[in-house]
Amino acid sequence: MLKGNAVVGQGGGPTAVINASLCGVIEACREQTQVARCLGMRFGIEGFLEDRLIDLDAESEGTMAGLKTTPSSALGSCRYKLQDADFPRLLEVLRRHDIRFFFYIGGNDTMDTIHRLEAYCRTQGYEMVGVGIPKTVDNDLYGTDHTPGFGSAARYVAISVKQAGILARDMQRVDQFVIFQTVGRSAGWLAAASALAKTAEEDAPHIILLPERPFDRDRFLAAVKQTRDRFGWCSVVCGEGITYPDGTPVSAATVTDRFSNVEFGAMGGTSAAMMLHRMIGNEFGWRGEFQVCESLQMCAADRVSDTDREEAYACGRRAVELAVQGVTGKMVSIRRTSQDPYRWTLDTAELSEVAVHAKPMPDEFIHPEGHFVSEAFLQYARPLVGLLPDYIRLAGKPVA
Repeated sequence: MLKGNAVVGQGGGPTAVINASLCGVIEACREQTQVARCLGMRFGIEGFLEDRLIDLDAESEGTMAGLKTTPSSALGSCRYKLQDADFPRLLEVLRRHDIRFFFYIGGNDTMDTIHRLEAYCRTQGYEMVGVGIPKTVDNDLYGTDHTPGFGSAARYVAISVKQAGILARDMQRVDQFVIFQTVGRSAGWLAAASALAKTAEEDAPHIILLPERPFDRDRFLAAVKQTRDRFGWCSVVCGEGITYPDGTPVSAATVTDRFSNVEFGAMGGTSAAMMLHRMIGNEFGWRGEFQVCESLQMCAADRVSDTDREEAYACGRRAVELAVQGVTGKMVSIRRTSQDPYRWTLDTAELSEVAVHAKPMPDEFIHPEGHFVSEAFLQYARPLVGLLPDYIRLAGKPVA
């Protein structure tokens, strides 16, 4: 039976519920006799390389209670791609602190980090189990029905688009269109979630542009004009990573990050929403707005989905349970067991598979005409997001 210390870290972008997963790990570790101490990586694997660890057992019960509802990444995060030369140093830190249980909360790149480290330790004869805990607002993680973090970010998007749509409707004599951009490099899950805001045909959003479908400028502008002619205004939602048929980003961004990914939004100095705004303005001469919220979608604690927080916490606890049983090289995953009523259970996925695959929206979730989602997607997303606020509209009865 493996015994020793545990370490947990948070990688990549934050979510509104990633700290609930952290809380689950810490509390579960405290209950396991095989875990001597629970340590935390400051700033993810990059901080671990620098031996920047903190004692999570020293945190008070009051802190733990508050951690579960605190947004962003309490331990600090990073976007560091491991180099082969890093592994001896990682093993040195593991040995120094007798770390036998390694937990990392994050997305594809984070799962790749655990997979490579766990495999390296085996080649060096060092006993350590590594378990991944899923996290991403993009919902593009392979091997799980959905990802902790998505439900709350989707709720943020749906409420934002709903409220911005009411504003645009009422201000149509000033601004004829509004564009809202979501994060999501190559998957449209968050942009699609904006459809939950719609309760009537004239409500926002009218057009949803997904990275899974190539962008057609002429078709888009025709749809915008048709919508504006019909309702007096137009609401557009776009994923940040939408591209032309040849793969060129609509955002026209060329800046790349450490993983050679194109930086979208403010990081890239431009955005898809900005370019769409320019297209519409140049074509029709209309005035309009565009909204690029970036990381606000990842940390809006006031719009957390209760289901999302519950599942995030459960994933953290389950990772520890698996680790003390000797399970390694796995990521905790969520499996939907019932749609109506919504029910779920926890499962596992192979880190080796999660690390190299992404999960775009399936075709059956996208409307055949490509500018909206299907009813199947709405059924999938509703229980993850929860009930949205309902707003009134005036009856508008003309004076006789």
